[in-house]
Amino acid sequence: MADRSVDLSALPKEVRDQFAELDLELSEGDITQKGYEKKKAKLLASYVPPSPNVDLSLPDVQLSPGHSVDPSPSPEAPGPSTSSASKHHRTHRSGGARDDRYRSDIHTEAVQAALAKHKEEKMGLPMPTKRRSAFVQSPIDTCTPPDTSSASEDEGSLRRKAAFSAVLAQSLQSPDYWINRSVQSSSTSSSASSTLSHGEPKTQPQPQPQPAASLLADLLVNERGSRLDLPPAVRGMSRGQSRSSMIETADGVPVNSRVSTKIQQLLNTLKRPKRPPLSEFFLDDSEEIVEVPQPDPNTPKPEGRQIIPVKGEPLGVVSNWPPALQAALARWGATQAKSPALTALDITGKPLYTLTYGKLWSRSLKLAYTLLNKLGTKTEPVLQPGDRVALVYPNSDPGMFWVAFYGCLLAEVIPVPIEVPLSRQDAGSQQIGFLLGSCGVSLALTSELCLKGLPKTPNGEIIQFKGWPRMKWVVTDTKYLTKPSKDWQPHIPTANTDTAYIEYKASKEGTVMGVAVSKISMLTHCQALTQACNYCEGETLVNVLDCKKDMGMWHGVLTSVMNRIHTITVPYAVMKACPMSWVQRVHIHKARVALVKCRDLHWAMMAHKDQRDSSLSSIRMLIVADGANPWSVSSCDAFLNVFQSHGLKPEVICPCATSPEALTVAIRRPGARGAPLPARAILSMGGLSHGVIRVNTEDKNSALTVQDVGHIMPGALMCIVKPDGPPQLCKTDEIGEIVINSRAGGTMYYGLHGVTKNTFEVIPVNQAGAPIGEIPFSRTGLLGFVGPGSLVFVVGKIEGLLMVSGRRHNADDLVATALAVEPVKTVYRGRIAVFSVTVFYDERIVIVAEQRPDASEEDSFQWMSRVLQAIDSIHQVGLYCLALVPANTLPKTPLGGIHICETKQNFLEGNLHPCNILLCPHTCVTNMPKPRQKQPVDVGPASMLVGNLVAGKRIAQATGRELGMVEDQDLIRKHQFLSEALQWRAQTDPDHILYVLLNAKGVAVCTATCAQLHKRAEKITATLMERGGLNTGDNVVLLYPPGIDLIAAFYGCLYAGVIPVTVRPPHPQNLAATLPTVRMIIDVSKAACILTTQPLMRILRSREAAASVNIKTWPTIIDTDDLPRKRPPNIYKPPTAEMLAYLDFSVSTTGMLTGVKMSHAAISTLCRSIKLQCELYSSRQIAICLDPYCGLGFVLWCLSSVYSGHQSILIPPLELESSLPLWLSTLSQYKIRDTFCSYSVMELCTKGLGTQTEMLKARGLNLSCVRSCVVIAEERPRLALTQSFSKLFKDIGLSARAVSTAFGSRVNLAICLQVKLVDPAETQLVKTNMVSPQSLPLMESGTILPGVRVIIVNPETRGPLGDSHLGEIWVNSPHCASGYYTIYGEESLQADHFNTKLSFGEPHTLWARTGYLGFIKRTELLDASGDRHDALFVVGSLDETLELRGLRYHPIDIETSVSRAHRCIAESAVFTWTNLLVVVAELSGSEQEALDLVPLVTNVVLEEHHLIVGVVVIVDPGVIPINSRGEKQRMHLRDSFLADQLDPIYVAYNM
Repeated sequence: MADRSVDLSALPKEVRDQFAELDLELSEGDITQKGYEKKKAKLLASYVPPSPNVDLSLPDVQLSPGHSVDPSPSPEAPGPSTSSASKHHRTHRSGGARDDRYRSDIHTEAVQAALAKHKEEKMGLPMPTKRRSAFVQSPIDTCTPPDTSSASEDEGSLRRKAAFSAVLAQSLQSPDYWINRSVQSSSTSSSASSTLSHGEPKTQPQPQPQPAASLLADLLVNERGSRLDLPPAVRGMSRGQSRSSMIETADGVPVNSRVSTKIQQLLNTLKRPKRPPLSEFFLDDSEEIVEVPQPDPNTPKPEGRQIIPVKGEPLGVVSNWPPALQAALARWGATQAKSPALTALDITGKPLYTLTYGKLWSRSLKLAYTLLNKLGTKTEPVLQPGDRVALVYPNSDPGMFWVAFYGCLLAEVIPVPIEVPLSRQDAGSQQIGFLLGSCGVSLALTSELCLKGLPKTPNGEIIQFKGWPRMKWVVTDTKYLTKPSKDWQPHIPTANTDTAYIEYKASKEGTVMGVAVSKISMLTHCQALTQACNYCEGETLVNVLDCKKDMGMWHGVLTSVMNRIHTITVPYAVMKACPMSWVQRVHIHKARVALVKCRDLHWAMMAHKDQRDSSLSSIRMLIVADGANPWSVSSCDAFLNVFQSHGLKPEVICPCATSPEALTVAIRRPGARGAPLPARAILSMGGLSHGVIRVNTEDKNSALTVQDVGHIMPGALMCIVKPDGPPQLCKTDEIGEIVINSRAGGTMYYGLHGVTKNTFEVIPVNQAGAPIGEIPFSRTGLLGFVGPGSLVFVVGKIEGLLMVSGRRHNADDLVATALAVEPVKTVYRGRIAVFSVTVFYDERIVIVAEQRPDASEEDSFQWMSRVLQAIDSIHQVGLYCLALVPANTLPKTPLGGIHICETKQNFLEGNLHPCNILLCPHTCVTNMPKPRQKQPVDVGPASMLVGNLVAGKRIAQATGRELGMVEDQDLIRKHQFLSEALQWRAQTDPDHILYVLLNAKGVAVCTATCAQLHKRAEKITATLMERGGLNTGDNVVLLYPPGIDLIAAFYGCLYAGVIPVTVRPPHPQNLAATLPTVRMIIDVSKAACILTTQPLMRILRSREAAASVNIKTWPTIIDTDDLPRKRPPNIYKPPTAEMLAYLDFSVSTTGMLTGVKMSHAAISTLCRSIKLQCELYSSRQIAICLDPYCGLGFVLWCLSSVYSGHQSILIPPLELESSLPLWLSTLSQYKIRDTFCSYSVMELCTKGLGTQTEMLKARGLNLSCVRSCVVIAEERPRLALTQSFSKLFKDIGLSARAVSTAFGSRVNLAICLQVKLVDPAETQLVKTNMVSPQSLPLMESGTILPGVRVIIVNPETRGPLGDSHLGEIWVNSPHCASGYYTIYGEESLQADHFNTKLSFGEPHTLWARTGYLGFIKRTELLDASGDRHDALFVVGSLDETLELRGLRYHPIDIETSVSRAHRCIAESAVFTWTNLLVVVAELSGSEQEALDLVPLVTNVVLEEHHLIVGVVVIVDPGVIPINSRGEKQRMHLRDSFLADQLDPIYVAYNM
């Protein structure tokens, strides 16, 4: 921060050079941002003047109240301010009391320290812009802009700080708060400058020491002068500095808008130097594309010896242990019938009922009898021994569950306990269905009460749950059971290897599998637990865990029955209502053992204040089931701290480690009274991420404290093996997966033999790869190591493992860190999901949390940015995405946890609906390819030019067929000028119909024969001469809707010797947007007169029009609706064919308005060329559904018929909006062979009629007559659209070959027009220097027209390129335009575009540059003359290409990817702003889905184009401007975005 005062220009040259080198390294991605900062600080260190009071007047700017980073006074902040911060801190602490459950004080301290460190170098991250959260801005008089004075802290600035506290966080995050308020101070000087004084109302500015204007001038000078040579870190705003309200766009124009300020902030955050120049060619392999992270030489490596398997104590044999678990129940049921087995609690925590061993035995017996004998018939029982049965009981009814479980064991059917499904779409219910399917379950046992609560169909049946097999439901309440007959006895064999029960487990991917536990395993496990926990007959146990699985079942249902223990179960619902209930039960029943999770310790601790004495002195063992979690240490400590005074002995806390496959892995045995407690391991996080154990010495902030989980179970054998690859034994200081060999573990995943082998039959191997023995081990899914004294330590689970760039991170550790960032006001503690998604060849970490409803935008954003910093500091890993969702919207597991797999699924499918999101691809995507560098050009002026080979390749050129000579003298006259052609046709064939105009109903509303058209043109000519006062060669604007009036007016102008300019009329409903374009063309073309219709004339002069343009200065307006019958005295004949015939104006996709001049010679050659290509003559009919205002659309609509004499059926595209099938039904009705349309027409039909082909068929529509359907456009063929159009309408006879495309440009309106009877060539454009990394599917743009030559040229060297090389398309043809219509005669521009010569090869030919990139490829197809066909492929406009990372990207490719990313993206557009890629997506769904799009758009662009999106803007449908040809106006969009005129739903600035 101090380096603000260093003037770089004053540094010695070698230091400046080192700086430049650093900047370059950063831009190439050779060093990280952190490394850059470090090296820079080192370089500057000796030049920084020591500054004792750099203390900025706002030392703790980024603390909103309640977010104090560090309660201890910081050295740079004076006392008073800090104490006020910590006061806030305390008051807020108690607010989130209940939810504090993961709090680790050690962790919190570390996080606070990390954040304090970041606070020093904090960058202002731009806060996303959201539509509904318009900031509540307080009036200016209560808040001054942040002051940059470095004066010492006086009483006034303290007062100011108090006034500020509400605004502080925001002024940091949202610069727009201060923009347009006042010019505060130069962004570089740290001297005091004038600010608005504290109490002044805004209307009276402070008397300033210098006039505002000069201050502004100084500011700009200072800005411009300093901006160039300041290092990036100086440019980033530091904490107390004011945001200056002037920022410049790339070209130095000051912009004053919210958006540009945010982008500026984002740039400051990213600190990106300038990009290298565009590369020419490069050789590419997919391996090369991705940066392979080089192994860091400092990575810690394991150094210990190979681990030796650890043996548990031998499992003792006790004489009275039963031969099977059912035998134990039978024994107690007979001998101790009155002894209590189970007490269940009601919702208030009071005992509801107690089940004795006698009752348990008799009810289980009844159930077993009923299952085997009363379902089905004697000959065909429904259940056989060995069948699987689902047990569906709520947690709050343990008694029914116990009876069902033991009833199944006695009946020798296999119980599969599952959760109660609450709705058809329950989180994970589909996976439960998979479990039931793989176990072959078709019968479910449940209680009457539970059955009533299940969702039903309208006729009362239980609904079919998603993914479930068909189920039969059986109610097991006692009244429905039958007493067994006297002679019936259950079969209780000695425990064997048959499956006893199946316990479900969810894998990391979300699939639910059933772990089968055999009868012998079940019994051995109970024996091992009895020995390890030293259970005695008749003890009391309080169980807070779920009794359907895991510890809750192993201790609370199975081992307890073996030892005649009295179990008191405390269900989850009771704990929620009364968190102290389990402690009260221990106190009342003098329980010896309690079974809990950290959550229960935490809840009890929070609730104990309102509790009278409750003694825990009776407990000899407090088993903590999730004692292996990283936050369990602090929960256990805190609980002990509170309850030691209530008789809790420190040595009774027993954490344990379990896994569904191996059952109990290890458990701490209770220590002797007063013996020292086991030591903790304090491990280095860095070491852990590389899988090695290092005691943390350097930085206490990045330490993980873990407690042991005791010794392994009696009778077991344990090893640690590498978690991935072959199960190789780890070294003693290496973290690995714990594998266990024991008779007491699970035996298989039921019904899944493949997966079973990899998990239950693992044989560890040594360093050499040789197996260490015969015995198979089971993988536990736990990661850990063996500590001193054979104590087991667990540091995480395989399913929570995130592998990022080759380093391991544990989801639980990240949760703990995120929650240590005091989220009291922002998120719910227990509702946070951490997972990784694979994007661009690596795992990326995503954190999703539920936001509290009362959290403000600023709080949330602040919390998110601090979580980023904390995780970066402590774990040295970047977060990819942090999302906050509304409360209670994350999918939950039945016991209230977050369902991680569903959450991840929702994230990837865009169904998460976050309310806040922050993406940081810039910081965490470190494997981007290097930006492209120039390669030596392999084709250039010095290359060998032999015949038409360039550097051994054919020159990429192609030619249409010859135009041929016109023989007949008559025709020569006719062909010279179109005006003469029309007169000739009117004389020789007056009644031949040239044009038919259809309305929306398909009715011909107007026709024109040759004579009618000629006469109508004459009338217009006469009127022009009379009323227009025009001279020959004046420009006249034609403003008509598509129709025959337009054609007549065009020829009327030719007859009068004036130059027509066709202009699309303004849209009456949208004058504000469309009228200015009309005005612009009229002004640019210097039109002397406007010809139009009466309705349009009224619009031009209307009040609405006056709102957007000056209507008083229109040129003469003549309406041509009712003209007198007059003939002009003479018809003008141009002296030469080179004279101008008309002007063609068009707005390009980049928003440029260009007019080109078309001569008489050019239009007659063009018409002749089209006539030859399309075989047009008088007896033919064509249908045109195009806009007739510019380009080839105008030529086909107005000129072609008059020249060739064919009949044109005109369909105005607007009519399709009211009658979609109009165009297609016309083709069918008139049996049209050739039709011309635009992409927008094709898209309308595809989207609107695609589903109705059956209906069209029924109406008799048949398109088999269509030989060619040509799409007219000035762009790359839209392959996906033309293909789907062909496929959809194949059913109504459209030939697969009919659809083809045309291509024209400004310099030459028609270069290609495909009407051949061959399939258009298709190809993949392979990666090249000029195009993005993905290869593109392309279709050739059409057959080159007669008389046209095309060559592909390198746009920079202007030398010809070889076949299949990408370059600019140049064209030579008699129908090229004769130049741009410019008012000031920019001849240089004209010469450059219209009369260009190659730098070598053919120096005399003149070419016109189309401005489009493309290539020519010789194909295998033969053309008419028998030669191989040269296909021209257009890739896209050079103007539009985005240059990013040294590659040229075509926006359409990125947009295609974006539109595929989510079903709600209707349309998208991309553009760049100062090196950032901005994606604008139109949302067609509800606004709550807006934020789902941000990560999906970012992912898809990164994956498919290797680009990081800088800004994602979500807008309403219809916001992206589209011109009449259906092309996106990206530059207009860019301007509107920067001027903040889009009213976006959401703007996300990716970090």
